[in-house]
Amino acid sequence: GAGGLVSTVDDFSFFGQMMLNYGEFGGIRILSRPSIELMTRDHMTAEQKAVSNFYPGFWDNRGWGFGMAVITRRDKLPFVPGRYGWDGGYGTSWYADPKEELQAILMTQRVWDSPVEPNLHRDFWTSVYQAIDD
Repeated sequence: GAGGLVSTVDDFSFFGQMMLNYGEFGGIRILSRPSIELMTRDHMTAEQKAVSNFYPGFWDNRGWGFGMAVITRRDKLPFVPGRYGWDGGYGTSWYADPKEELQAILMTQRVWDSPVEPNLHRDFWTSVYQAIDD
């Protein structure tokens, strides 16, 4: 991706399941529960968000944990408070939603041509949440 990270869908999925399990995967503790809680909680102040160089409105429903975005306010279907993850600059998208006990991964190699998320991402995440049957 744009940050130089390389992975597979399987490995990314294992990472995501470990996050959803609050640091455990396959019966092995990898990260402490407090570490996961710190990673997935918004640490940005309103002042920091106000001076950010992201596009206008970016922080209206997001915050930043340790290494990933955290959704703080619902404003459309896939933006569910408590959901965390990130959209990579080369098209990969991963988010986990602990409330729904789900994660999904979109692997593409399509560079964003705008600071606003591509339609593909919005459509993908909308479909993920529409598929929940309960």
